Amino acid sequence: MLNVRRFAGIAAVVAWGLTGVGACAQVQETKPTHTGAKAEAVQYLYPEQITVPAGKPTPVALHFRIKPGLHINSHAPKDEFLIPTVLSIPDSSGVRLEAATYPAGVEFELPVDPGTKLVVYTGEFAIQARIVAQPGDHMVEAKLHYQACDANACLPPKTITAPINVVGK
Repeated sequence: MLNVRRFAGIAAVVAWGLTGVGACAQVQETKPTHTGAKAEAVQYLYPEQITVPAGKPTPVALHFRIKPGLHINSHAPKDEFLIPTVLSIPDSSGVRLEAATYPAGVEFELPVDPGTKLVVYTGEFAIQARIVAQPGDHMVEAKLHYQACDANACLPPKTITAPINVVGK
């Protein structure tokens, strides 16, 4: 019975959030930028360029910032219908994502259902990636897929680009 109530509470927040998504999305939707004009719900911070040994797995920390007042689901949300945060690198980039280690996240309690706790990211966070680069200069457009929410509603899922110039030597 507790799981049914918990599911109903989360479903109510998601459904309520979706009814206001159009208005919220118009406010939140902006073009990706590094100039600081209008910030996305999540912004890629750095690194912009890295040099790594070609052909060898190399750790790289990718830093992101979530807009104040918003949170995103962690990589491992507590409920299967919540959208996890996921980092990817296109296969054609000359750089392979061997592994990614995500931060643990923090618990967030839904105001409409105080018994329901989500695991989310807020503020700044880093994903520890292990990459393998082919020799040469590669303009990698890593992708971060997430869903941003405030305390009452969620925006549609989104994917942003994290541009990184990777030099494999």
